[in-house]
Amino acid sequence: MKLQIAVFNVQWMRDLFQLDGLPNTTGKDHERSLKLARVIAAINPDFLGIVEGPNTLVNESKTASQQLEAWLSVYLPDSPLKGIHGFPSPGQQELCALYNPQKIKVLFTPDTQAGKRFDEPFLMDTTNRLIKEQYKHYRPPLELSILSLDDQLISRVIIAHTKSKGIFDMVDYARFEQISERDRLKLFAECMSIRERCDSYLEKGQEVIVMGDINDGFDLDFYENRFSKSAVEILLGDIWKPEYVLKSALPKPKLNSYGWTPNSSRYRDRITGDLVNVLIDHILASQGLQITKGKVWNPFLEKDDPIIAGLKDELLSCSDHFPVVCELDTNH
Repeated sequence: MKLQIAVFNVQWMRDLFQLDGLPNTTGKDHERSLKLARVIAAINPDFLGIVEGPNTLVNESKTASQQLEAWLSVYLPDSPLKGIHGFPSPGQQELCALYNPQKIKVLFTPDTQAGKRFDEPFLMDTTNRLIKEQYKHYRPPLELSILSLDDQLISRVIIAHTKSKGIFDMVDYARFEQISERDRLKLFAECMSIRERCDSYLEKGQEVIVMGDINDGFDLDFYENRFSKSAVEILLGDIWKPEYVLKSALPKPKLNSYGWTPNSSRYRDRITGDLVNVLIDHILASQGLQITKGKVWNPFLEKDDPIIAGLKDELLSCSDHFPVVCELDTNH
């Protein structure tokens, strides 16, 4: 069986809903929902991880799943997709997923052992000084299990939206440096926590997929050189355990004068004001999974793909990120 797997940062999908959790059906939100629906329909996912989804309230009077399914009933009424969510985020951008129950089962399967829950503080030595500091996932990574319809485990999945490296306050250069270093260490800590969970799955002989907006790429920038590591490389794993190293669904990115290719988003450099292409959305899979046809649905790069090229307007205006899509062959 081949499964279409994707991840998409939908950029404040919360804004597409009213306070009661029903989708907005007028104005600019309605137009964006129509474009988003066309993109999702074209991807035709069997599993779609969603970053920046609608809110889940702690009392569950409103959940990401309920809102996703309400949205589907309006904008993709013929779709079989169902929603799933996990621990609520303290913020307003949820991690959730859509899946096709006609092909797979998906369960929320968090580790709830004391000290291992993704919604609780954890200790991590991010500076290799043998001193552990306390961190907390601002958005608890979403732990799911994908099963076949006969209940055979296909893979564990962790959907993540790790700490942004962006600085949005008015600061002087000294403060900018301090905050940059702090944010980078928190990004490392979150990815180290996720990687520990990956290792626990792999040690049990289970496969694992990590997907989401990691806010980091594969190469070494200034701070990664300073700390001799990058967040994505932490997720990929330890070269001294090569059998546990995760592989990317995408080809190796290349650096050019505009940033990285392929790229899933772009940002404006705070100092130069230039727009820089970045690859910060990823699908990483363990070696026992056969991942093929991985690509970023970037219409500037995939001009020869008629489906992606035909959705240029939708892809450019429904989010500030492009979806990452691949195929998973479960018969491998």
